[in-house]
Amino acid sequence: MMSVHRTTSATSKSLYSPEQRARRDATVWTLVQGVLAPIQFLVFLISLALVIRYLLTGQGQDVATVSIVVKTMVLYTIMITGAIWEKVVYGVYLFAEAFFWEDVFSMLVIALHTAYLAALLTHALDARGQMMIALAAYAAYAINATQFVLKLRAARLQGAGSVAATEGVS
Repeated sequence: MMSVHRTTSATSKSLYSPEQRARRDATVWTLVQGVLAPIQFLVFLISLALVIRYLLTGQGQDVATVSIVVKTMVLYTIMITGAIWEKVVYGVYLFAEAFFWEDVFSMLVIALHTAYLAALLTHALDARGQMMIALAAYAAYAINATQFVLKLRAARLQGAGSVAATEGVS
């Protein structure tokens, strides 16, 4: 029986080259992303609760609607600043190899949030239909946020491993 050992580029390749890590650490956009990400998550949680409240009780449509619009604006802000961060660190605005699948899924998240805004502005759907689009957008956002958290956790572990390996060599 033959055993084949395969490694993927994701597991065998570091998330950042030494130059990319230095650019990441030197740019203000890393701090911007670090501040915006938890703000976006908090806005998401509040909005999610308001949307669910509206869907369950029929109460609070206006506040739920405002919260979705705020969540969408925060999403657009973090996506624009994230693209700038990616350009500084990797040399491309989107779809850098290290974050390719996260960026692909981010496009779905943006599309769903934008579909919500379109439905809201055109009245193409009633309030319940709009809230259902928001829930789909929020589910996609939760998956995408998890992708990024797992990727950044892996990067932190790789960074710690690199430091430990360097210290062990001396």
